[in-house]
Amino acid sequence: MAETDRKLANGAARIDFATDPSRYRHWTLAVDGAVAALTMDVDEKGGLFEGYELKLNSYDLGVDIELADAVERLRFEHPQVRVIVLRSGKPRVFCAGANIRMLASASHAHKVNFCKFTNETRNAIEDASAASGLRTICVINGTAAGGGYELALAADHIILVDDGSASVSLPELPLLAVLPGTGGLTRVTDKRKVRRDLADVFCTTEEGVRGKRAVEWRLVDDAVANSQLETAVADRVQRFAQTAGAAGVESGISLPPLERRLDADRREYRFVSVEFDRGARLAAITLRGPVEAAPASARDLVERGAAAWPLAIARELDDAILDIRLNEFDIAAIVFRSQGDASAIIGYDHLLGRERDHWLAREIRLKWKRLLKRIDLTSRSLVTLVEPGSCFAGTLAEIVFAADRAYMLIGSLDGDNRPSAQLTLDKVNFSGDLAMSNGLTRLATRFLGEPEAVERARARIGEDIDAERAADLGLVTFARDDIDWDDEIRVFLEERASFSADALTGMEANLRFAGPETMETKIFARLTAWQNWIFQRPNAVGAQGALPLYGSGRKPEFDTKRV
Repeated sequence: MAETDRKLANGAARIDFATDPSRYRHWTLAVDGAVAALTMDVDEKGGLFEGYELKLNSYDLGVDIELADAVERLRFEHPQVRVIVLRSGKPRVFCAGANIRMLASASHAHKVNFCKFTNETRNAIEDASAASGLRTICVINGTAAGGGYELALAADHIILVDDGSASVSLPELPLLAVLPGTGGLTRVTDKRKVRRDLADVFCTTEEGVRGKRAVEWRLVDDAVANSQLETAVADRVQRFAQTAGAAGVESGISLPPLERRLDADRREYRFVSVEFDRGARLAAITLRGPVEAAPASARDLVERGAAAWPLAIARELDDAILDIRLNEFDIAAIVFRSQGDASAIIGYDHLLGRERDHWLAREIRLKWKRLLKRIDLTSRSLVTLVEPGSCFAGTLAEIVFAADRAYMLIGSLDGDNRPSAQLTLDKVNFSGDLAMSNGLTRLATRFLGEPEAVERARARIGEDIDAERAADLGLVTFARDDIDWDDEIRVFLEERASFSADALTGMEANLRFAGPETMETKIFARLTAWQNWIFQRPNAVGAQGALPLYGSGRKPEFDTKRV
């Protein structure tokens, strides 16, 4: 299937999340055994939109799309890599952060989704360390400001050149009247455990912090003279490679370009279809199960490579969700359906569980974990319809539990001879391998006040659960027969489309993450929510606000009332 449409229905340029190293304009990736050099050298003329230049290694969404691709390729194509050395290809500057002129001219929706994607990319770097033993060392050779320092914060170890000018800073508040919205505030206090009062000084100081003070405040791990930098980097690489342990593999699998057809109202992949009804403000996603049984071993899984069903459909669904997020701002709800053989999906779940120590089985599960979190964090109403012929089983059943509402059909529809709707649970739904940002499974989050309900569901692992039983177990919101099915869903979707998008986003974000707060939930629920609000305030984006006036020589005029 070929790509046929690179424009949106309104004629605007479509943001494409598919790339590969041969198309990178801003990064170079070089692998040497267990070490990868990931170098940021942003093409000033390579902005995603017109009207700004990406000077001083500043970035826009296009730069981060390449970074996300590079990190994913390291995990699948180069599993032997144990250490990433992240550094700048420009002298005396690491990264100036998100491009300010891009932010000033971007729509509100683009700003917020840009921040969300960059947060997810930095989380993926941390996930690679925590779950795959892939450590990152960041070398700061000059200025690391705002989002540049936030990128460094995702690393396991930060080395700062101690030359009297190299510094780290989060100057968004004094310069732009916004927040360091890519996790900066949270990682400074929660990850690097900087004292609150020192963090207050740091986040309100335009020029940032240098050298030994940056080490003393725990903003970086080492401050090293230029003459000793490469020796220090080599030493840290060796140390991290030893502590990370050997991956035990020599090469990975190739991630070829996705096969997809992009039409005005439809996206067609091998295992995923997306249909847009823009009049009703709906995107309907249909997921198709495996066309062949799971292989017998991890070795056979490697032979199938990126064509293996669980990896192929995960890559396709990830692309589809990002397309909706950044290109379809007016879509109110995403409706998930599925078709296929549930037992074939359970077969893959059993393979991935049985071979959990194999690098590819592990990475496929982790890919699904990140994808499901991305679905959780998508600011659209999420609805799952479990109908005859559905295959919401095991890993795919997580989409039912991720939905704001799930409807399941009792029996069958007239003229439909497919098997009646079933749900099938597997150990993966209870193991934590696919945990949410709050660290809990979706079922544990759903049944936070009734843990005994989780155990009732666990007792049904492997059973084909019909609609009435699924509703009784609390696995779906409503079970309805064919008399009420079409009308009830139509009324619900019409109602959802008529509500305030702002209020729905706030409600859904609050309801989806019951339970404990983690660094991730703080970033997405607290930091992103505040940034969302600030991006609409006149102090930041008004005619006399800090973002539009940045670089003009004029001071912004602030509304000084606190709220």
